[in-house]
Amino acid sequence: MAHQLCLVRGDGIGPEIAEATRRCLDAAIATTDGATELVWQQVEAGVDIMETEGTPLPDATIEAIRKADAAIKAPITTPVGTGFRSVNVHLRQALNLYACVRPCKSYAGVRSKYRDIDLVIVRENTEDCYAGIEFQRATDGAEKIIDTINALAIGRKIATGRDSTGITIKPISVEATEKIVRYAFDYARANGRRKVTSVHKANIMKFTDGLWLEVSREVAKDYSDIEFEDRIVDNMCMQLVQKPELYDVIVLPNLYGDILSDLCAGLVGGLGVAPGANIGDSGAVFEATHGSAPKYKGLNKVNPTALILSGMLMLRHIGERRAADRLEQAVAAVIAEGRDVTYDMKPDRNDPTAVGTREMADAIIRKLENGRL
Repeated sequence: MAHQLCLVRGDGIGPEIAEATRRCLDAAIATTDGATELVWQQVEAGVDIMETEGTPLPDATIEAIRKADAAIKAPITTPVGTGFRSVNVHLRQALNLYACVRPCKSYAGVRSKYRDIDLVIVRENTEDCYAGIEFQRATDGAEKIIDTINALAIGRKIATGRDSTGITIKPISVEATEKIVRYAFDYARANGRRKVTSVHKANIMKFTDGLWLEVSREVAKDYSDIEFEDRIVDNMCMQLVQKPELYDVIVLPNLYGDILSDLCAGLVGGLGVAPGANIGDSGAVFEATHGSAPKYKGLNKVNPTALILSGMLMLRHIGERRAADRLEQAVAAVIAEGRDVTYDMKPDRNDPTAVGTREMADAIIRKLENGRL
């Protein structure tokens, strides 16, 4: 049996950790079931390919991912404030990858103020403020929206001048909300999870987050075997810092999900150990939650753990659960030993015994090959 997979190399440190991840996934399959093969198609996206293609996300890359059983994507640079739109957002919308799943799990040997964290963030991936419906100040679209809002406003106007306000529209629909909340409950049920918490700001945004909360409560009625609760987003942040052990699967709209997934990653040691998955009805893209760190490009220095664990999630998604479990065990063992790890995972970041990206992948592969996992 063969699985047809896409490897999106990304930019910055992307190609280095993509190669380390591919090698670890191949080893996990080869040492678990010799009858299964991973067939890779390497595709490009990011700032490097933009120089030759005129776009950071070529149509050929989207089509290759669409046709594959799954894809794993290395980090891609997103310009801040200017430049091209986020490739990650574009890809999720183009393929309708409506569910972003980000497990946050403690591993022995990773420095953190917390222990035994095991949370899963389930984030709606297509709507909310990330839908990309924005109007630049001093444009006709922005002026018309501002005029309409001010005509309906009571009291102080929202803008002192038509050319001084940018506008972002926050769509929240019944259909997308129901789909993601059902996904969260189905995920909880399939993975032996006990509770789903829906996060919102319905006390202020009554017609968007209010809709989110209403739909969440309706969906929860169909899952009497799973505990349900809701939390206001700012309170949720405090709760996670104070008593994260009370939470399990957390489902959120797009913007809150992006922010709280980083908070939860901080509970387990940072983005370097935080994997991610983007799931749709007919496609799946797995990715680390950290960025492309271009200043480290080509230095064989960065931690590949997050992308390797994202690959572990991909193996589970395509049905290779035994290989996925063995890969996670190998990663955990290397981290716990603390010998063959990158500089950021050493107690002293200047420790001369720190290894590089390739060498950490080599250590994980050796664990897989010794057959005792």
